[in-house]
Amino acid sequence: MTKIAVYGWGLVAPGAENIDEFARRLDEGGSWLEPFHGFGPDSFLVGRPKFDFNKYEPFLTARFAPSKTKQLLDKMDNTTLFGIASFIQALGQNPGLEAELQLLKDQAHVYVANALGAFPTIHRTSVQLYRAQRRWNRFWSHPERNEALRLHQAGVAPLQDAPQDPEHESNADLQEEQEDAWYAFWSARSHALGDYLEEFRQIESPAVEGDVEKGKMKLMRDKRRQLAALKEKWQAPEPPWNEVSANVLWNIPNTPASQISMIGKITGLAMAPVAACSTFGIALKTGMDAIARGEAKLAVIGSVDPAPHPLTVGAFYSARVLSADGQSSKPLTGLKGTHVAGGGCIWIIGDAEYGQSKGFVPLGLQPLAVGVSSDADHIITPSQEGPRAAMRQALELAGVHADQLQSWDLHATATPGDAQELANLQSVVAKSTKVTARKGTFGHGMGVGGGWELTAQYLGAARGQLYPTALSEDELNPVLGELGQTLVYDSCVNVAPGPVGKLSMGVGGINACVISRPYDED
Repeated sequence: MTKIAVYGWGLVAPGAENIDEFARRLDEGGSWLEPFHGFGPDSFLVGRPKFDFNKYEPFLTARFAPSKTKQLLDKMDNTTLFGIASFIQALGQNPGLEAELQLLKDQAHVYVANALGAFPTIHRTSVQLYRAQRRWNRFWSHPERNEALRLHQAGVAPLQDAPQDPEHESNADLQEEQEDAWYAFWSARSHALGDYLEEFRQIESPAVEGDVEKGKMKLMRDKRRQLAALKEKWQAPEPPWNEVSANVLWNIPNTPASQISMIGKITGLAMAPVAACSTFGIALKTGMDAIARGEAKLAVIGSVDPAPHPLTVGAFYSARVLSADGQSSKPLTGLKGTHVAGGGCIWIIGDAEYGQSKGFVPLGLQPLAVGVSSDADHIITPSQEGPRAAMRQALELAGVHADQLQSWDLHATATPGDAQELANLQSVVAKSTKVTARKGTFGHGMGVGGGWELTAQYLGAARGQLYPTALSEDELNPVLGELGQTLVYDSCVNVAPGPVGKLSMGVGGINACVISRPYDED
């Protein structure tokens, strides 16, 4: 079996902008959550990433044009920038990694996903589009540019299917909705808009002629000039299609992987294995499998999530899995819900024999296997058999017996699912295994949370001492306490060398279980 090693890692997390600060803060314990106030005053806590992309400008300007940093800041959602920053950190863990990723050509892969999507860019652009569409429809539905409306209002040719005139709406909450319906209905019947669009089509119709590059540039100049004249003629607002930023296209789910491939000049496969809360584990498996098949020698793997945003906080709350009382909600305690968090976590893994031949020093622990399964049951409530199947598969692939496990990290989202997860664990793992649950520390990153948790497990097990969690013994839910599992509370706990496990359970019933162990002496 091909041995896998971790040769680089980097992250952006709540309260920690790099791996060293992350380890230092883990050692201090406690919660890193802070007030959200994304809806104005509110009672949510979130894990807000500590981040300043400008700190990576020296790296970028040493390799690209001076405008590179500004270009990335202008075009990329912060979600992708978290991944780029984490990747740059990871390159620094072993000298020569950057050059080797480039020399390997198609034998260096990138498996990095945006598990939630570029919500800040999508939200900002959607609001801008809504406002532009409203201005546009209002302009073309005005009676002076709309004969159909003039005839309707004069009673000459009334339209029976016309929406209610918003001027007659007394309910202020409904008035804007009524206005939107009114403007849209009448703008679609504007002959003036039809004339405008015919002129617009004529401007857009010419094709590139002659030399492609020269012809393209001439065509673009001509169109810009004619479109400006069209706007001046009609005195119309900016068309709504001009108000949709191209950044929507530049920030699709595979963008972090693509940008990392460009920043690292990695020419092998770059793709996004998206699997909700199990994304990091699935990315790790995808990279390990490619290396085991001989398709890659090194692989960049990981996940990124947007910083807490009203869309994510609101969605988690509406799904009834979010705590909303302004107090830190810790796994295995009141089971009142989790907290949204964002950031990035990137690892560089490789064929251990190949890495050793290049003089690379492995980090943390050796990932042995990733077991995966689907519940095929419920979109958010985990099943019993799905996670068990992933755990058993991972142990079998790793060649590890459950009694050998020294520690285990739970998915544990501080919801009622914690009770089932802990009971499920005991159907596979011994009660003496030391168990951690860390979402009370930095919150729940949809895809990246599994990466933070796995990195914390590797850092602690490698030094022989697990980091404290945010949980104190007197806070433990009595029902969960009756299960008798050995838990890690708010102080460091020694752990013997040996295999460890970590489970992630994703929305949609996607499970990923990672089994790891210390590296061999050689």
